[in-house]
Amino acid sequence: MENENVRNRRPNTPSMNLPVKLLLGLWLSIVIIVAFVFPIVPMPQHWYEFPVIPGLENKARIMFFHVPMAWTTTIAFIVSVGYGIRYLVKKNLADDLKSAASAGLGFLFCTLATVTGSIWAKFNWGSFWNWDPRETSIFALLLIYGAYFALRSALDDSEKRATLSAVYSVIAGVTAPFFLFVMPRLMPGLHPGSQDSGDLGPLFGGALNVTMRIVFYSSLAGFTALYIWMLNLRIRLGNLEFHKNVVNS
Repeated sequence: MENENVRNRRPNTPSMNLPVKLLLGLWLSIVIIVAFVFPIVPMPQHWYEFPVIPGLENKARIMFFHVPMAWTTTIAFIVSVGYGIRYLVKKNLADDLKSAASAGLGFLFCTLATVTGSIWAKFNWGSFWNWDPRETSIFALLLIYGAYFALRSALDDSEKRATLSAVYSVIAGVTAPFFLFVMPRLMPGLHPGSQDSGDLGPLFGGALNVTMRIVFYSSLAGFTALYIWMLNLRIRLGNLEFHKNVVNS
């Protein structure tokens, strides 16, 4: 009877159909190609040209990937908070699985944002790591969520693990937007948009033309959809693993 109750609590998530997967792959492929192929010129005369952004020049192309990864990181951590709160209210292990799955994807995209940012820093500042406030804040976020997964792996009891993880995810999740988008703008630093840079950065300072904004927001939408697909897949895999453990118990 207990196994039957647990079985009924396992997550049930519909799979993304093939046409949607193909559309997502095509969408991201076009974004990647356009981001690298369209030329960057001082004074764009054609719709397929990007403007030169002072201080970034050709290195501005990293913006099409680095910023969407940071954005997706924030979404993933916020979704993890939502499912964590839902678990605390309903005590459904399916919500714990979804919270952990989203946190894992947030950690992945946070790592990718750190890597792409470090590559950009090497070409723009001369070294991969400079302890700029934005680099420091994203490193702190990686440590916070590294501790989250260490906590989960240290607990064998599923109910206790789910409860403590949910509380931790709520506390950790509210720091993600602050560390990624607020704190770096309040402190002086090397990164565009810092407190002493004198502007709001290329995204909010008007440095992008219409074509560049279309590609950027298309990338933002594509990475968000990629996260949704990966979360769906991760939950389905967790569902199968959960069901296997129930059958074997």
